[in-house]
Parts: sequence; structure tokens; C-alpha cells
Amino acid sequence: MITAKNRSRPYAEPGLDKIKIKTELPGPNARKIVAEDSKYLVTTTKSLPVVGYRGKGLFVEDVDGNVFLDFSSGISVTNVGHVHPYVTQKVKEQLDKMWHFAGTDYYYKEQVDAARAIAGIVPGNFQKKVFFSNSGTESNEAAIKIAKAHTKRQQFIAFIGGFHGRSNGSLSFTASKASHREGFFPSMPGVVHVPFPNPYRNPFGIDGYEHPDDLVEQTLEFIEKYVFKTYLPPDEVAAFLVEPIQGEGGYIIPPKTFHKKLRKLADDSDILVIMDEVQTGFGRTGKFFGSEHFGVNPEIMSLAKAIASGIPMGAVVVNARLDFDHPGMHSNTFGGNLIASAASIATIEVMKKEKLVENSAKMGTYLKKRLLELQEKYDEIGDVRGLGLMTAIDFVKDQRTKEPASKLRDEVEHKSYENGLLLLSTGQSAIRIIPALIVNERQIDMGVEALDNAIKQSI
Repeated sequence: MITAKNRSRPYAEPGLDKIKIKTELPGPNARKIVAEDSKYLVTTTKSLPVVGYRGKGLFVEDVDGNVFLDFSSGISVTNVGHVHPYVTQKVKEQLDKMWHFAGTDYYYKEQVDAARAIAGIVPGNFQKKVFFSNSGTESNEAAIKIAKAHTKRQQFIAFIGGFHGRSNGSLSFTASKASHREGFFPSMPGVVHVPFPNPYRNPFGIDGYEHPDDLVEQTLEFIEKYVFKTYLPPDEVAAFLVEPIQGEGGYIIPPKTFHKKLRKLADDSDILVIMDEVQTGFGRTGKFFGSEHFGVNPEIMSLAKAIASGIPMGAVVVNARLDFDHPGMHSNTFGGNLIASAASIATIEVMKKEKLVENSAKMGTYLKKRLLELQEKYDEIGDVRGLGLMTAIDFVKDQRTKEPASKLRDEVEHKSYENGLLLLSTGQSAIRIIPALIVNERQIDMGVEALDNAIKQSI
């Protein structure tokens, strides 16, 4: 139970409540570790030479004693802040009892409790069941198999700009950057990509902010008149796999009516909808789940990232009627591990008790206001978009043509780091601003000031 003593927000430790850069960046200890990382670890996606040592709330201290304001949240993972005291307490309690007990072969109460808690917050007036995984990629892999097993169909529709993981199956759905797929053909066959209704940039040449209904109509017409009638019979499609708001594709928010109309299109052909809420889940958008903004309840929802505040965990929440019809069709070793289950239960309790979803909506409005002020100041910011604390600014070479300014974006990201602010890029030319949901106005002002300085230093 969360008590008054352990639920104070925002929380901090001495020296971890403001930006403090005391060495050149990266510092000497960080440089050594970065070099060793390059020697011993396989190349992945690292973008900034930040070497974390400890974190608390909104702040991260590196190995040289520099303190950064973290507006990346570990890619929307630490939604309740770094090392939240209550989550930490519950994880420590579980560590003293048992670490692992193969929840797909045996039983334990913690996994049942975690599934009940998650099913209880996922929208939809139907009985739900949960499959636990270790990541968003694995959640989508499970969702794909569930859809195939139930429908007995083998093909899918995904969206250009979508990101669903990097394993061979999930990679076949990912279409946010060519580099993700380069050199890895063939991936799983049977996935067709169609345009996503991006209001800012789309292949139809429609201003989706001014004419959202036209954009939605053109997008769905493309599926109905071109895809279904020329090369993909709808009765062979198992599911649409879609993000409510595209994450790695640039934080793209579709028009309000899109998901409901896509839902109808799916229902007309008995096609399932898999909603990938890996980035948009657990309060990030100002509601518990991004799909709630659009009034749709998918049969299958993929979850991960913030689900356990940084303890590796993912989940698929499904309409119970889609459950596998016999044992052995899918399983894993670590999904819903005892420690992860304890962390997930505690995370959900914190979010409810501290009203972090409400704070996300409130602070998201304030953050967007501050970012729009930057857009007024800099012609290089072509678009500001977001829901809740899932926000982004898009850099352009020309506001009229909307030509992406990728190099400028990268420079701003690096200069922000030098100013003590941690950010992550997304899409072709956008930077996401995604602080933990415990953020307050003072911290937002601190971050926007650092971002402002970074832009001035970059243009």
C-alpha cells in the first residue's frame, strides 16, 4: 500500500534536482566507458555519449558527476520517474522472496495479480486475458500468432511510418526507417503496408490539420479501392497492426475519426485490430492508453516499456475469445517474471494514487504551450504536435515545403545534451520531448530553456 510517507511527488535527492554540468562532455570517466562499450558491445542505436550512474525522478547523474534533466524517460519507460521509492520497495520485497519460477509452466499469485491489474485498466467491455513477454517486440510477435491462430488467415496490413520491433516477424511490420530493414530480407511474408494519415506530411498532398476528414477518406479509400480490389483479398487478412499514435515514425497523431473508421472497415471483413500501445500506453498521452483518445477498443493490445518502470516486461491483452485453443501454441521463459510482475503492480498503483495520468494531461498542455512559443520564435520549427506528455517538434528547412531538416535536428539533440537536457530523435526530423509523468511546470521551464539555448546554438 502506498502511504503518505512514500508517495511524495516530485521526489529528489540532494544534487539530483537541477541541471549541473561540471566537466567537459563527455567527461573522462564517460569517455573511457564509451570506448569500452564500442569494444565489447554489438553496435545498436546509441546516439549520445551519456553514461548513467544513478537517477532519481526527472534527473540522471553520469559517472563524472554531471546531472542531466531527462526528457527521454528511457524511451517512455520510466513514466513514474527514475527509481520511484514505492516501486523500488516492492521490487526489493520480491527479491527477498523469489526471483523466478517459470510462470508459463508453473503458477504464482504475483503473475495473476499483475494480469488482473493490467486487464483492469485496459479499456473494453469484454473479458480479457494477458500473455506476458519481455519487450514490445515480443508482445507484437505474440499478437501476430494470436491473430493467425484465431482467424486461420495469414496476411496482415500495417502502416508506413509504423514501428513494431526488430525481430524477423515484427520487423516485417516496421516501416519507419529504411535502415531498420536494410540487409535483412526476407522477413516474415504476408504484410502489406499502406499510408498512415499523417496530417503534416502525407502522399496525398492534403493538409490534414485543415482537412482531416479528407485525409481519412483518402487513406481508407486507398485500402478499399486499391489494396483490397487489386492484390489483397480482405477475407485473407488476419489483422491490421497499427499504433494509435505513431512513435518512431515521428509522433504522428492521426485525425480524430481515423481509428473508428478503420475499426469499421476491419469489422466489415471480420479483420482483427491489433493496437500497438508500447509507446503510447501507461499514461504517456494523458489517458491510460492512446486508443482512448479515439474511442476504439481493439481485440488485441500490445504493451511494454512503462509497464514495469524499467524492469524488462511486455504484455499482450486480448479478448478472451481469442485465447489459443490448446496448450503449447505459444510460450516463453521469463515473461511475467516474479520481479517484473511486482514492479508492474506497483507501477499501476503509483499511477493511480499519484494521479499521473491526470498530471500527464495537465503538464502536456503546459509543455505544448511552451513549445508553441518556441515555434513562434524559430522558423526552423515546422510543427509542434502531441497528446499529453507524448510531444515532438519537427525541424524543417522551409515551413512552406516542409522539407525535413534532419541534420539540424541532430545538432539540436546534441546541443541539448551539452546544455544538460536529454532528448531523443524520432522520424525524419523530429525530436520527442517525453519527461516522466511526475514532471511539474518548473521542470518543464528548465527543459524548454535548455532546448531554446540548444536551438540558438545550432542555427
